[in-house]
Amino acid sequence: MAMFTVNTHRFDPYKDFKFRVIWDGQAIPGISKVSSLTRSTEPVTHREGSDPSSFRISPGATKFDPIVLERGLSHDTAFEDWANLTFGIQGDADMSLRNYRKDIIIELINLQGSVVMAFRVYRCWVSDYQALPELDSNNNCIAIEKIVIQHEGWERDKSIAEPTET
Repeated sequence: MAMFTVNTHRFDPYKDFKFRVIWDGQAIPGISKVSSLTRSTEPVTHREGSDPSSFRISPGATKFDPIVLERGLSHDTAFEDWANLTFGIQGDADMSLRNYRKDIIIELINLQGSVVMAFRVYRCWVSDYQALPELDSNNNCIAIEKIVIQHEGWERDKSIAEPTET
């Protein structure tokens, strides 16, 4: 059975190094790393009184793990601006209750530059913001800015079909 329905000649799965993150209708520049989209459903164990030697397991509450976004430090302030909506420069008085949550889109892009898959992540907000990494004059690294996003779930955008490869 073929892994791909449109490009039946294709055997290689998609690569993970071409992607785009969008919020407020704009692609955010410079993002170099996005953590995995993970959800887990807690098992609920119970047993019936008439069958005391075994347990039944059913699904309970579902939890979505936070998403971490990283990018090289630059003069673009998208990470900082969003983080400031949660915390505010002057503390709680400046927090934006209206704008601190955003829906984001994470797109996976193939080697031709076509979007092959997208995920919508709902009601996101920034819980952690790293404005500046640890600085070390003995390292030879890129300065990384990082945000941790809490959210209320994600789903795959099924309207994006497999593109035809040329």
